[in-house]
Amino acid sequence: MSGATSFQSIPVIDICGLRSADRTERERVAAELGTAAREVGFFYISGTPISDALFENLLAATKRFFALPMDEKMKSYIGLSTCHRGYVPVGEEGLYGEPTADLKEAFDTALDLPADDPDHLAGNPMLGPNVWPDIPGFAESVTDYYQALLGVGQDLLWAFAVALGEDPDTFTRHATKTPSQLRLIYYPYNPEAKDAQGIGAHTDYECFTLLKPTAPGLEVLNGDGEWIDVPPIPGTFVVNVGDLLELWTNGAFVATSHRVRKVKEERYSFPLFFNVDYHTVVQPLPQFSDGPSRAPLVAGEHLFAQTAQTFAYLRSRLDSGELVLPEGALEVGTFGQQALQSQN
Repeated sequence: MSGATSFQSIPVIDICGLRSADRTERERVAAELGTAAREVGFFYISGTPISDALFENLLAATKRFFALPMDEKMKSYIGLSTCHRGYVPVGEEGLYGEPTADLKEAFDTALDLPADDPDHLAGNPMLGPNVWPDIPGFAESVTDYYQALLGVGQDLLWAFAVALGEDPDTFTRHATKTPSQLRLIYYPYNPEAKDAQGIGAHTDYECFTLLKPTAPGLEVLNGDGEWIDVPPIPGTFVVNVGDLLELWTNGAFVATSHRVRKVKEERYSFPLFFNVDYHTVVQPLPQFSDGPSRAPLVAGEHLFAQTAQTFAYLRSRLDSGELVLPEGALEVGTFGQQALQSQN
């Protein structure tokens, strides 16, 4: 199993060629993405069809929500949802048993399914309708951005398969009704902040993440155990490999551990965690079957198990026996460079 190299910066890749009519051009971009996924696990992408206006509308809607009084925000509290949607107040989330809560709020959305969706009616914990606050244009701004970015994710999923020499539909055929989450995250101005660790080091539970932040703070862990800064670059998104692509490639693509440093300035962050369909069984592809390999995971069950261990309202349901983790559920922190280094 390989790991991230001793990179000192994050590559920038123009992906507009993925939509070219020229197959050779599409394959060239795919190869570039594959190299970055193998050697760094993190990269910027430019050349997406996402307009500045689409993002600005999302940002404006997000600012309107977080400016609401707390009692208004709590009407959308995530603990009221049966499919993990809505407002996440300060202190709701906790990674790896950290004693202090991050000073941040969030609003969690995903594929907005109708209330009579069969998976939702059957009790699927991650599929169902979104929760929408009573803010004119909020649902539309979030949904338009979500759908557009989902299209970029489909392009990347195709490219990763091609980069691995696999059938181009190896991954995309499993991405038809995914529990891919878009989080709207707000870090308020904090004059007390020191330049120190904020959100703890972690990997993301899905295939990969498409991130648009408004201010610095993100850092990634290289193969030498050094934290490398990932500042925002205009016109780009940050992409990082998640647990499932690491599993599918048996570590050839590395889910690079990352964290958010505490910074004084106000910061908004918009990660879309691109997943495959809930019941997809993920295991190393045959080309990666030599040597030790990880046990298979069900994509949605892995997402739910990790989520249930990091959100207070779900942990309380686990403690009471109301919820049970899926069989074979992993503890948090079992993927990525940090996990590899802890094994050495």
